[in-house]
Amino acid sequence: MDDDRRGIVFVLFGMSLFSIQDILIRELSDLASLTQIMSLRGLVGGLILICFLKYTKRPISLHSSYPILASIRVVLFFTGFLCFYFALGEMGLAEATSLFFVSPIFVTIFSKFIFKNEIGIYRWCAVIAGFVGVLMIVKPNPDHFNKIALLPLASALTYSISMMIAKYTRDKDSMFQQMMHMYWSSAAFGMLAGIGLPVLELHLGDSKSLMFLLRDWSFADQKVLLMMLAVCLVGSAGMLLLTTAYRIASPPVIAPFEYVLLVLAVVNGLWFFGEVPDLYSFVGMFLITGSGMFIFVREGIKREPLAVKTSLRT
Repeated sequence: MDDDRRGIVFVLFGMSLFSIQDILIRELSDLASLTQIMSLRGLVGGLILICFLKYTKRPISLHSSYPILASIRVVLFFTGFLCFYFALGEMGLAEATSLFFVSPIFVTIFSKFIFKNEIGIYRWCAVIAGFVGVLMIVKPNPDHFNKIALLPLASALTYSISMMIAKYTRDKDSMFQQMMHMYWSSAAFGMLAGIGLPVLELHLGDSKSLMFLLRDWSFADQKVLLMMLAVCLVGSAGMLLLTTAYRIASPPVIAPFEYVLLVLAVVNGLWFFGEVPDLYSFVGMFLITGSGMFIFVREGIKREPLAVKTSLRT
């Protein structure tokens, strides 16, 4: 089996693990604290990464040659994925996942204006089609506008900006250094948010997402702790699989296979939570998926990598 095929296998397994992670987080939205989950995920992921680096005899370093940009990047990562998991408290898995997959479209736009990459008419058409898909899922209506639907888009936006920073800093900061920054900052920010957010006097009302965010940390329920540990282990294993995939294979070849996560999200949403997206959402998913895959294919043809690619679900 050549490197590209092995990379595809790793991506498919990684996406399967991320789909399990999303199910667990969705289940935990009624039981646990989001900040606790993110803090533990960063802590366990950081420890697993250290073990992996030791096992493979790679250097372990938290140093960055670009401390300001690295700081901005980790803040964007934490904020973006906080938004995504916050949205899962009230949104369907399929809709939230599909909106996050707008990331390649944002990356395309930023690469044009930041790195001056040439973007042809076909890719601009893909960008437009992707945003039409967003509108069909979000369904902006002044009378019944779902603000929660903006959160996965915010996650995609922050992720895209962080990828631009990753491309700029990759000459001196290795991929594993950037992962160390991500994991340990997530652990630290999660702890700070867990201390600070619950003391804010916010009216929760019937918002499941706000309750998920502001719920006090607890270590009393063993079932909940085991589920959180499963999130940490599954997420970290998925990340290592994807990291390995993008190290050994060509990103334009394997990246489109990440969209299997959207298929899994539709199936899991129906199977575990009884969620059935409406026709407009299905059409929107098709447009977003099609535009994203087309961008990756054109990227491979043009040989113009838009950004350093580690994973759409880092």
